Amino acid sequence: MAADMNPPAAAPAFLAAHGWGGAEVVPLAGDASFRRYFRALDAGRSAVLMDSPPKLEDQRPFVELARWLTERGFRAPAILAEDAAEGLVLLEDFGDARLRETADAAPESELRLYGDAVDVLIRLRDHPAAPVPAYDRSVYLREVMLLPEWYCPAIGLEVDVPGYRAAWEAVLDTVDGGEAVTVLRDYHAENLMLIEGEAETLGLLDFQDALAGHPAYDLVSLLQDARRDVSQALEEAMLDRYRRTTGVGEEFLDAYHVLGAQRNAKIVGIFARLWQRDGKPRYAALCPRVWRYLERDLAQPVLAPVAAWFDANIPAELRGDPMQVRA
Repeated sequence: MAADMNPPAAAPAFLAAHGWGGAEVVPLAGDASFRRYFRALDAGRSAVLMDSPPKLEDQRPFVELARWLTERGFRAPAILAEDAAEGLVLLEDFGDARLRETADAAPESELRLYGDAVDVLIRLRDHPAAPVPAYDRSVYLREVMLLPEWYCPAIGLEVDVPGYRAAWEAVLDTVDGGEAVTVLRDYHAENLMLIEGEAETLGLLDFQDALAGHPAYDLVSLLQDARRDVSQALEEAMLDRYRRTTGVGEEFLDAYHVLGAQRNAKIVGIFARLWQRDGKPRYAALCPRVWRYLERDLAQPVLAPVAAWFDANIPAELRGDPMQVRA
């Protein structure tokens, strides 16, 4: 089901009220949520129009966290104008140079670009968490249940759901406790922009679902990217960079792999849901990559209970694109 990329009816009046009345509005992107993005072009200047239908998406978390990040020296888009009643926000335009395409086109830049992205997360550790909800055990458990809720039924597989939850309960102690940081949650190569004229300063996007949680989570988002292959060699190099700079020990690696498995199990469930419920089959096709990351994490001793559950309930040949597995 293709997203409707016609500008919202309220856009002309909104833009005119804020000095962009003559702007041409062109589609920019949709995403896995109900948000849509447009570019406003006017006499050599540009801005991004974010449409968050108020009945479906709350724009306030994005606006509030953008300002929180900016106040602390991070490059979130400046908020140029907003209309909460219509769900419209006019944002600074970071251009089109995403980390993903830049690294794909110039593989020799990959190590440097990912190093810059890791350094942003290291800087986030220096700040107390933003005033956002906690990313705690109850949320982790709710999220991992998306796999048996959506992926397993999608492929016609009945599994031991109580045993699945118990296996996760057995490993989540690894990520409990410790000082929370701001977890952006969708910190990956397609949400990191190289801002023109700023020596490739990384601009941040898609952080409206931020929570206060374990600092390893955003590293997982970056280094086990559902949309881009990240080699194990690059993953290990970036983990080493993070550990050398912060001084974290082996317990951090255990937490990283537990959160890696947690995130990837969640994503498999979400992508199956996006296909079946929301009519977005392109997400199902990303599942094989996510399964590969998940299996990389499950090989770690700390995840033995969860790995045993997967071995007993989801055979290797049923781990993939749910559209193809079901076929």
